[in-house]
Amino acid sequence: MGVSPPRTSGVLRRLAWATLVANILLIVTGGAVRLTGSGLGCPTWPRCTDSSFTPHGEIGPHQLVEFGNRTLTFVLVAIAVATFVAARQAARQLGRPDLLRLAVVLALAIPAQAVLGGITVLTDLNPWVVSLHLVLSLAIVSLAVLFLHRLDHPPVAPATGVVPTLAWTTYAATWLVIYAGTVVTGSGPHAGDASSPRNGLDPLQVSQFHADLVFLLIGLTVGMWFALRATGGDLRPVTALAAVEVAQAAVGFIQYFAGLPVAVVMLHMLGAGLVVAAATWLLVTVREPAPTPDVATGATRRGALG
Repeated sequence: MGVSPPRTSGVLRRLAWATLVANILLIVTGGAVRLTGSGLGCPTWPRCTDSSFTPHGEIGPHQLVEFGNRTLTFVLVAIAVATFVAARQAARQLGRPDLLRLAVVLALAIPAQAVLGGITVLTDLNPWVVSLHLVLSLAIVSLAVLFLHRLDHPPVAPATGVVPTLAWTTYAATWLVIYAGTVVTGSGPHAGDASSPRNGLDPLQVSQFHADLVFLLIGLTVGMWFALRATGGDLRPVTALAAVEVAQAAVGFIQYFAGLPVAVVMLHMLGAGLVVAAATWLLVTVREPAPTPDVATGATRRGALG
């Protein structure tokens, strides 16, 4: 009869999933702020107005949307604190200080994100600062996926060879696609407020560049699928990434040719979070593969990834 894992592991798993889901939700609600023109619904930071942390006087939809997005930060803080407490228990009971370190980084990322959000408001939604705000949110999503992976896979010496290198290349291409997407957004009509500046780039040209990078990423993902199939690797992460990429590309084309309808653009924001999560899952699975049983010796070995 096997030994049941400590209760802390189950708690940490639920909190890790809560971190991932809440940060993807923050991306979507942040998109709603921009798409509804509510970016300056609270015109200053850290207060909502010069005299109050909450909207006062005649409260309109823009104030409610922006303040609601800010309020979600407190949910993230609560999750981060609970994760830190549970990870500290895991560090003591299971000898896993790596989980505590990741929990600390996740916790520190929340105030960093809040400060960067404040800077976006104080710079009147400068599109280059807004893009960094989204990139940081997506980086937290990536870190949350790593945290989930580490719950079952303590850190080991990373795998080397052709396939891990291809996985890193795919991951890097994912971030190029993401950042190019933020540049496209910065050139388009949804600034977050009617008075906010645009980056001055040609939307058609940057959209074409973004689309070229998407095709590159899909090609790399297809290459990863064949490489993992040939080496006996886990196909689930790369299959998930391919599926999300195709869906995200379809949504991107629809939003472009339909004139950027709000609902479709929000779906595209959700897709960005899912693409980064899937790309991270693929990278950590290839880089730190789970030991597999060797039937002949009863020992464990890594999957063939070189």
